[in-house]
Amino acid sequence: MTLDPPAERPRNAAATRAAILESAVVAFTRSGYDGAGVREIAQAAGVTAMLVIRYFGSKEQLFREVVDVVLAPPTIVPEDSATLAHRVAETLAARTTPEAEHLDPFLLMLRSASNPRANEIVRAGIERYAGRRLAALLPGPRPDERSELLLSLIAGVWLLRKVVGTTALAAMEPADLTRRLEEVFGAAIAPDPDEPADRGRAESGGAVE
Repeated sequence: MTLDPPAERPRNAAATRAAILESAVVAFTRSGYDGAGVREIAQAAGVTAMLVIRYFGSKEQLFREVVDVVLAPPTIVPEDSATLAHRVAETLAARTTPEAEHLDPFLLMLRSASNPRANEIVRAGIERYAGRRLAALLPGPRPDERSELLLSLIAGVWLLRKVVGTTALAAMEPADLTRRLEEVFGAAIAPDPDEPADRGRAESGGAVE
C-alpha cells in the first residue's frame, strides 16, 4: 500500500514572525546593522530569506522593529521618579560589573552607529523610549535636555567600564561606584532653580506622552 506524503503542517504566522525577530535581535546585537545579513537571520530562525522579506519588507524595517523590541523595556531608567539618581546609579553599577551579562540596547547602539541610516533609527528609538521615559520623570524646565545628558553619562560609564574595561573604573566596587555616580547624576538632572518651571515644557511642545 502506498501512503500519501504527509500534508505540510500549516505555518503559525505569529510564531514565525516572532522567531525571525528573535533571531534578528541576536544577529544585529552581535554584528551590528552592516554585519548582520538577512540570510543569516533567516537560517537561525529556520526560514528562508524570502520569507523574512515577506514578513518585514526589508532589512531596514526588520532592524527598526528590533530597535523597538530592544529599547522599549526599561533597562537602566526606572519606571518611577522615587530616588531616581540613586536607582539609576545602583542599577548601572551592578549591570556593568565584569561578570554581569551584556546589555543588548547598548551593544545594538554601539555596533550599528557606523551606518548612518541605522544610527538614525537607533537615535529615534532612544529618544522615543529611554529619553521620553526619563524626561517624564524630571520636574522643572527642559527635561529633554537633562534626560539626554543623563543618558550620555550612563552610556559613557557603560562603555568604559564594561566594554573597554578601563582599569580603575572596572575595578571599582559597586557600592562605591553607586555613591559617586549618584552625586554626578543628581547634579546632571537637577533643574536650574533660576529658570521658570514651565519654560522647558512649553519649548518641547507640552507634556511628555
